[in-house]
Order: sequence, then C-alpha cells, then structure tokens
Amino acid sequence: MTTAPITLHTPLAAGRLHLPHRVLMAPMTRSRADDDGLVGPLTAAYYAQRAGAGLILSEAIYPEPMGRGYVRTPGLTDERQAAAWRVVTDAVHRAGGRIVAQLMHAGRISDPSLLPGGATPVAPSAVRPAGATFTDAGMRPHITPRALSAAEIGAIVASFGAAARRAIAAGFDGVELHAGAGYLPMQFLSTGSNLRSDRYGGPAINRARFTLELLEAIVAAVGADRVGLKLTPGMVFNDIADADLLDTYGTLIDALRPLRLAFLEMAPGAAGLGLHEALRERFDGAWFAGVGFDRAQGEAWVAQGRADAILYGQAFIANPDLPRRFALGAPLNNADQDSFYAGGARGYIDYPLLDAEVSA
Repeated sequence: MTTAPITLHTPLAAGRLHLPHRVLMAPMTRSRADDDGLVGPLTAAYYAQRAGAGLILSEAIYPEPMGRGYVRTPGLTDERQAAAWRVVTDAVHRAGGRIVAQLMHAGRISDPSLLPGGATPVAPSAVRPAGATFTDAGMRPHITPRALSAAEIGAIVASFGAAARRAIAAGFDGVELHAGAGYLPMQFLSTGSNLRSDRYGGPAINRARFTLELLEAIVAAVGADRVGLKLTPGMVFNDIADADLLDTYGTLIDALRPLRLAFLEMAPGAAGLGLHEALRERFDGAWFAGVGFDRAQGEAWVAQGRADAILYGQAFIANPDLPRRFALGAPLNNADQDSFYAGGARGYIDYPLLDAEVSA
C-alpha cells in the first residue's frame, strides 16, 4: 500500500485545529484599528475575504495597554475590544474559515505617545534599541526603556492569560504567542537585550522563563491544543541580537515540549536552514514555516517534510483567494506596498478575486 504524497492541499491536524489544507495566512499588521484599539467592519470584511486559508493567523493584538507598539493596532485588553473582534470571527466562520488570535507585547519597541499617560516603554533591561517607531507624527527615535520588576513581569504574564480567555470568548479558534521580531518575549530571550541577573536573566533557561510563563498562562486559560508559538531566531529586526541561537532556542523548545502546543511558527530564512532543521527535530507539534515562499517552494517544503504548512503574507494581502489560485495555477495579483498601513479600504479589501478577473 502506497501513501499519497503530501502537498499544500493535504489536510492537516494541529492540536484541535483541523485545517483543510496547508496554505496559511501569515500574521500581518495592517493598521486599520481605531485609536481605541477597536477593529471594525473593514477588518471583518478583510478576514472574511481570506477565509479560504487553511488557517488565518491574525495581525498582532496587544494584550494590555503597555504592549501597544504601533498606531492603529488592535487590542484584546477589555470586553469592548473583544466584542469588536467577535464581529470579525463570526464573519470568518460564516465564510467557512478558521482564525487564531496572535498576542504580541511590543516592549521597548514602542513610544510614550502610544502608551497610557505617556509612559516609558518597558523591557527586560534598560537597553535602548536602534531605530524608530512609526507614529501619526512621523518616525520617532526609540528611547531607553525602563527595566521591568519581577512583580510587573507577573502582571504581564497574567494579562496574556486574560487576553487569551477573551480571544476564545470572542470566537477565535486558538491563540498564538508572538515571541519573535524583537518584541518583548524575544527581548527576554536574547543576550543583547537581556542583561538581568535575576531568575529572568543569565543562562538560556532563565532568559526563556518569561516566554515559558506566558505560554503556561495561555495554556491554562484555553488549553494547549489550540495554542501556538511564533519564533524568529536569527532575525535582526528591531535591533535584536543573540550570542548563541542554538543554545537559546534549543533550550526554549526543550523546555516547552511538556506543554504539547498545537503548533510552532518559524521563519527559516532568518534562522538558516541548519538551525531550522535542528530546532524542528525538537518540537512534537505541527511546524509552520513562513516568509518569502512562493507556491513551488511551499510545495517542496511540505513534500520533503521540512514544514507541515506554509504561511503566506503579501501574497494573501493581494490575493484573497490565494489557495484557489495555487490549486488552479492561476496568476497572482501584485501587492500595493504603499497601502499596507495606510488605513481605509484601498489595498485592504479591494483586491479582485479570480472569478471577477476572468469575467472582467
């Protein structure tokens, strides 16, 4: 008896998530929330148009007000924000899709103009990152953050658990912790930004503690079989650096294995193929790879077992019906990068579907 080859169109189980195929929509900030962190009808339409994805991973959502890092990004800090997300998840489910909430705390990658009372951004240590924050007043250079106390760390952990509960109550099918791209969990993980000497600093297992505590809080709130983790080892975005990636991330993945998470998302290009393969061997759940894949590369990776599913970003922005286009070998629309964070409907919900193009 022969086994059918695995393709992008083969169904996949990731914990309790049952995906009809392996073409997934990557989490992407689009800056369409209002100043109160509320999503609206445009966001519901945007995600519903893309409900044909095997799984939608939402844009980054801040779990508590100090976690906000960019203008017009959404939150899950209270019941009002959760109710706004319910309109989105209902629209996705009516269209036959599945959607996971990605929770992200920006940490030092923020600006007082975005935080309650003009507060100073927080971090594991008072290490100022290079770069700037995008605000309505333009780009503002990052400032030196304030180091978190142990008690404040505990409060942030609790906020993630509370936000995860709100996510499920709002209709999301699962929750992903964003622990990459230079944001707060990665700031704790990385030797260049974590100079602490307490139980959250020093050896890799201590630097991993914050991420592990966040995962434990989320798992306790919603169950491990609908929880995922995003990692970006090797990515230098947001001025992040680590002296030993294999030690840091191998230690983290070994320590989280008993949690039995549903999936782990990683960007292999940043890590390098060798590190990607070494880390994949240490994780038991579904493995999602993303950033820079085209259809042929994605097919090759799932066929070779290098990943269980592939995340597509800009291709999904410009092609709401991307899985169908892949299945038919149809041409793709090009993404308008100028509209990625511009607000409004243009470049958000106005990309044509394949049938509309054929009939035009």
